Amino acid sequence: MNQQQFIEDTVAKQLKPKSEIPDFSVGDTLNIHMRIVEGDKERIQIYQGVLIAQKGRGADQTITVRRIVANEGVERIFPVHSPRIAQIEVVRRSDARRAKLFYLRDRTGKSRRLRDQRRGLKHVQDEITVPGSEQQEAPEASAQAAK
Repeated sequence: MNQQQFIEDTVAKQLKPKSEIPDFSVGDTLNIHMRIVEGDKERIQIYQGVLIAQKGRGADQTITVRRIVANEGVERIFPVHSPRIAQIEVVRRSDARRAKLFYLRDRTGKSRRLRDQRRGLKHVQDEITVPGSEQQEAPEASAQAAK
């Protein structure tokens, strides 16, 4: 086993499986569940904010999440594959046309909001219910019940 193969195997052991990391992109609002150790106790703390940048890949992949606390912007960089991160969940998907959203640092008020993503939701794994689809199914079900 050469040195390159040894390094690749060691890094592969440290990566989280793809099922644990959701598909997110820049502009999405994320809940990041972090493990906090206080003495001999461990608890989960949730950090919610807008994903403004992604960097790296593999074990070096990091995300920058920005939130507003007491009218001050707070940014935090998280290593995606860190064992301190218990879970990452997508709260809201937004449409961003840039790879990095650093311009949000200068914005306040309504101009800071991002537009909801309305098109291209193929990568969302949650079921999307279309209004009125339940009404179309109900007559078919009642017709089958009448027979």
